[in-house]
Amino acid sequence: MFDHALLFHAFVDYIRDYEVVFFASAAPSTGIPPEHLRYVFRYCVEAIVESLVELEIWRMSLDDALINYETGVDLDGFVWGVKWQVMYPGASLVEGSTRAEKYQHALGIQFYEATIETNAQRITLVFSDLIVEAIEPGYSTFTVTEP
Repeated sequence: MFDHALLFHAFVDYIRDYEVVFFASAAPSTGIPPEHLRYVFRYCVEAIVESLVELEIWRMSLDDALINYETGVDLDGFVWGVKWQVMYPGASLVEGSTRAEKYQHALGIQFYEATIETNAQRITLVFSDLIVEAIEPGYSTFTVTEP
């Protein structure tokens, strides 16, 4: 998970697993077609999201016009409305994670700690398993239903 576009991340609707949606692409010369990928971090016992946008940039980026690309593109500040984050420097596993070890001892299954770092956020996840699957256009992470 490096140099792709992070599109969405959150706990899924049943709140046990954490979902991260990416748009993965390669240089056209490789012949590898672009695709949307869904990473499901199963049994996610910790999820920490931190902003990496510098405080001075945050101060300049409070205008709601910046949450829409069309109204924010020509303004000074961070344009939140691009609706994706650059996966750079990317994702990595934390070797010797004390967080993962704590849950492994308590629950009796293997746990891992991963850090996903983008141009705007750092996401730290402690989880036990990972599922990666391609998703099709129209995929939705949440749908409002009748009560």
